Amino acid sequence: MAFRDLLGAARVISEPTSVLHGIFDASFASGHELLLFDNVIEAPSHKVAVNLLTRPRLCEALSIAPEDFIDLLWWAMSNPEDPEMVTDAAVLECRQNEVDITLFPIPHHWREDRGRYMSASVIIAEYDGVRNMSFHRQFLRDPSHVVARLVPRHLRTMTMSAREKGEKVPIAIINAPDPVVLLAAAMSFDHNFDELSIAAALHNKIHGRKLELVTLPNGISAPANAEYVMWGSITTEDDDEGPYVDITGTVDEVRQEPVIEIDGASHRMNPIFHALIPAGSEHKTLMGLPRAPTIKDAVGKVCECLDVHMTEGGGGWLAAVVKIRVNAEGDGRRAIEAALAGHRSMKMVTIVDEDIDITDPVRVEWAMMTRWQPDSDSIILSGQKGSSLDPSRNGDGLTAKIGIDATIPWGADKKPFTSVQ
Repeated sequence: MAFRDLLGAARVISEPTSVLHGIFDASFASGHELLLFDNVIEAPSHKVAVNLLTRPRLCEALSIAPEDFIDLLWWAMSNPEDPEMVTDAAVLECRQNEVDITLFPIPHHWREDRGRYMSASVIIAEYDGVRNMSFHRQFLRDPSHVVARLVPRHLRTMTMSAREKGEKVPIAIINAPDPVVLLAAAMSFDHNFDELSIAAALHNKIHGRKLELVTLPNGISAPANAEYVMWGSITTEDDDEGPYVDITGTVDEVRQEPVIEIDGASHRMNPIFHALIPAGSEHKTLMGLPRAPTIKDAVGKVCECLDVHMTEGGGGWLAAVVKIRVNAEGDGRRAIEAALAGHRSMKMVTIVDEDIDITDPVRVEWAMMTRWQPDSDSIILSGQKGSSLDPSRNGDGLTAKIGIDATIPWGADKKPFTSVQ
């Protein structure tokens, strides 16, 4: 399945629209519904899609029940497989003769941002026998260079190792592959793991066929059916990156970050660019949803865990609601401790019973107000590792965390705690 195959429900915007705030403004005016722009002023032969990858739309498009989605991601993480290499690829149909990625419909969304950014584009890197695929926002500096924010994870470690030897890291940048590739790229692990092998497992499970990769001129392999691909290297040069509106809706600071040099670029016929809006529902889905399986696995080791939801108010990253089936006294507290350990960037977790819709903040708050006593049903931890996305963290990067047990008290008569609504 290709990215474009999921856009059947999109509302088409045919009015001339600029990548300079126009796409963002139209999305905002629509309430951020699924939109497809087919008259982009700066890129006449290109289309732009926004607001596709929310959890409900993903489940519908991939024919997955919402309650099965997290288990499917965990299965793929536990059963990676090799993609299939091919020589013919749709993404190589239209190769630029001279590199100029300013001709692509890369948007400038928020007016607070430094400029035009690729927010949904994924970097695939291979160095010293290790392959990594991950999301990193990329500021469009000029026709053949972007500046990428590399957070302190595997790609940054790879880059620093290469720089110690005075070497560059060969990479590919892909935009709008099959969504299973995007889900795999959003996952993070404590050790080096080939995310493309997780994407391959998801692809085969959902679509019943192998994920196809093609080898690019610089030797990097990339999904053959992506809409766009760029290839080049992470250089030894740094440049200004930011400001940028991050997932919490706050403006991230300016930093010196690695420059990527683009040596070549290509796209499909009549390509569709995926223009993820920072701090929007897509951003929160792609960042938060892949963390849910690790939280569910951690909680499932201490009690019966039914589901996990990374909340929008927490930016899809800093807060979660966990649904459990209480089978023993203390299950709620054990779930709190396990959940915070399962996702160390999380600042708050709320544990609820199986009758609560964890995607509905009103029902979650109702559970808190009717089943939670703050002095006895809370766990507060000080001096914990914080997230760089939290501007309230201490200067040393540490923060406090809270867990709320909003389950029915053990041994109590459930009737007074049960809603008839």
